[in-house]
Amino acid sequence: MRSPSQSVLPVRGLRTVLVLALTAAFAAAVPAAQAQTPAQASAQTPAQASVPIAAKPYMGWSSWSMQSSKYPGLNDQGDYSYLTEANVLKQTDAMASKLKKYGYEYINIDAGWWMDWSWKSGYDQYGRQKADSARFPSGMKAVADRIHATGLKAGIYLPAGLEKGAYGDGKTPIWNADGCTTADIVYDDLRTTNGWDSAYKIDFDKPCAQKYIDSQAQMIAGWGYDFLKLDGVGPGSGKSGDQYNNVADVAAWNKAIAATGRPIHLEASWSLDFGHAADWQKYTNGWRIDTDVECYCNTLVSWENSVDDRWDDTPAWTDKAGPGGWNDLDSLDVGNGAMDGLTKAERQSYATLWAVAKSPLFTGDDITKLDDYGVSLLTNREVIAVDQSDNPPARPITPSDPQQVWAAKNADGTYTVALFNLADSPAAVTADWTALGFSGKASVRDLWNSEDLGSHTSKITEALPAHGSRLFTVTPKGSALASTGYEAEASGNTLSGNASVAGCDACSGQKKVGNLYVGGKLTINNVVVDKAGTYLVKVAYVSGDSRSATIAANSGGGTSHKFPSTGDWGTVSTVSVPVTLKAGANTISFDSGSGYAPDVDRIDVPKSPR
Repeated sequence: MRSPSQSVLPVRGLRTVLVLALTAAFAAAVPAAQAQTPAQASAQTPAQASVPIAAKPYMGWSSWSMQSSKYPGLNDQGDYSYLTEANVLKQTDAMASKLKKYGYEYINIDAGWWMDWSWKSGYDQYGRQKADSARFPSGMKAVADRIHATGLKAGIYLPAGLEKGAYGDGKTPIWNADGCTTADIVYDDLRTTNGWDSAYKIDFDKPCAQKYIDSQAQMIAGWGYDFLKLDGVGPGSGKSGDQYNNVADVAAWNKAIAATGRPIHLEASWSLDFGHAADWQKYTNGWRIDTDVECYCNTLVSWENSVDDRWDDTPAWTDKAGPGGWNDLDSLDVGNGAMDGLTKAERQSYATLWAVAKSPLFTGDDITKLDDYGVSLLTNREVIAVDQSDNPPARPITPSDPQQVWAAKNADGTYTVALFNLADSPAAVTADWTALGFSGKASVRDLWNSEDLGSHTSKITEALPAHGSRLFTVTPKGSALASTGYEAEASGNTLSGNASVAGCDACSGQKKVGNLYVGGKLTINNVVVDKAGTYLVKVAYVSGDSRSATIAANSGGGTSHKFPSTGDWGTVSTVSVPVTLKAGANTISFDSGSGYAPDVDRIDVPKSPR
């Protein structure tokens, strides 16, 4: 979450083998009740103790979308007042009865459980967050027990750092740490940290610092929580620089959770820095790659603020996701109709992207009031299977233009293919088999409508409404695609303006053409084809951010295409673009114009036109 106006916070990882090892170690370490810590003795079903953490993207519900909305009736006691024990348990019962059988299992309590109605924080005698008695009169352990009683898992929320209100003039003792006080865990200058500057930065070079995080972890584990969202983490959360680098906090939490002996999913938030992706992978089970999806308006979300951002921001992270840790796109608020703030087409596209990106599927909707369409979106087993399968996440195979195609090749040789029209008016979108790497025929299944569409030759084209989508499984029946490759750095090509050849370990020839900016241009010469026609040319490129280039053939007019970010300047990705060629020799150029274009590794031109 991110609250727009707060002075006080409202507030991979373990890879699969490490997750399995932790789970096995936990089981081995608890042979009898007398050997258990209070955290270990908290209620767990056998399934909760044996399933590896984040083996698949988690599914569930979060309170923040309704807490943050100004939709009439949600927060009738003031901002963020939706968060109460009664409301959490109401959603728990609804999820258990309506969504549990489809795989939804986490009930996640977000920011504010230790805040009173005026958003004043409460802490125990050890500087740890203390449940507000008006919001959660039964206490947090009782709430977790009640959630577990329905067969679901319980999630809780904390901010990075030592909250200012917990400091207590530096004299607050740390639980189970003789001689340690809050003054012994922070920097002497009391520098602030996290996305809201609501906490003092913890100095993990001090021996007492880890003990404070240990005390918090033991507290939530003792209450029986199965999930922790650690929020305001940097680099990210709108902050950068050493003061806001919370990697050490995340590492400390990883260590503290392991020490509890309880399997707890650790999720870091928000808009995390891609440059630290390896840290998020090492220490957490999921990482928010973007800002809050909520609009902080009279609905839960809106298309422009900020659902549509995800199509631009997700591609760079695609290959970071996998068992043990996943790219978190935030809440999936598609179930309530008017309260969601979206058209039906937008709701389906929202759910489609989350599924193909293999994001966690957790809704922030009022589960007690799902409309029929919302139920159909949240419970479509074929779409859920895309998200939960062992297949890789999809990525764009066309440029980030208003009409896009995303795809993933599955282990069984089929493809998951999503068509998106992100334009504000209807448009046709085509998935060409050439972009998938084969030619000829393929059978197509429509996943949202659970309908076989029969055989299609070369492509499938759909007329989509504004912000609309379709989701297919494509089964090739044709042959592998034959193509000819052309290296960008080949000596026979023409480089204009600032364009130059540079080294690139990830590129096919260990070189690329870069410095394509403000007039920089690459022309690949002598591209030979047998027949005139439009060819779907695969472009391998490198681009640390999303950039555009005008692509033209011969002396014809060019077309500008936006290339998705590859995340950094050492990673190669590919998209396919249509280029009209004549029979014989051709030139294909990449022109930066007045802006900045991606670096180009190579192109591959199919033997036959579309």
